[in-house]
Amino acid sequence: MNRTLNKIGLVFLIFALTSCSYSPIFSEKNYNFQLSEIIFTGEKDINKFIKENFNRIKSNSDLEKNKYKVFINSKEKRNIVSKNSKGDPLKFELIVTVEYEISNNEKLLLKKIIQKNNIYNNDSDLFKLEQSEKIIIENISRNISDNIISSIINLNDN
Repeated sequence: MNRTLNKIGLVFLIFALTSCSYSPIFSEKNYNFQLSEIIFTGEKDINKFIKENFNRIKSNSDLEKNKYKVFINSKEKRNIVSKNSKGDPLKFELIVTVEYEISNNEKLLLKKIIQKNNIYNNDSDLFKLEQSEKIIIENISRNISDNIISSIINLNDN
C-alpha cells in the first residue's frame, strides 16, 4: 500500500514538473521599446556582459516603439575583508557600481545607481582566483543589466 502511494506520488510529481512552462523573464523578443543608442564608459568587462544582455533588444526595430538612449558608467572595486595572522588576505569583497541614465528625445527620464557586491574566499592559485572573479563579475553584470531592462520596461508602461 505504501509503495503504491509512493509510485503515484512520484508520477504526479513528474507530471507537475514537466507540465510547467518555465521561460526566462527577459527571453521574449517583443518589447515595446527600442534602445537606439547605448553609450558605455568605465570597466570593459562589466560593460561587455551588459552589452551582451542588451544585444537582443537593440536588434528589434519598429517605427512604433519608444526609442531610448542609455548611458552606462561602470566601476569595480575590490577590498580585503579579512586577513590571517600573517597579514595575508583570506576574503575579498568585489563591489560593482553602475550608474545609468535613460533618455528619450534628449529628455532625461531616469538616472539611477545600482551597486552590487559579493564576498569570496582567497585562493592560493591565482588563475582560479581570477576565474572566480570573472564569474562573479559576469553574474553581477547580468543581474544589473536585467535591472536596467526592468526599469526601461517600467518606464514604458507608464
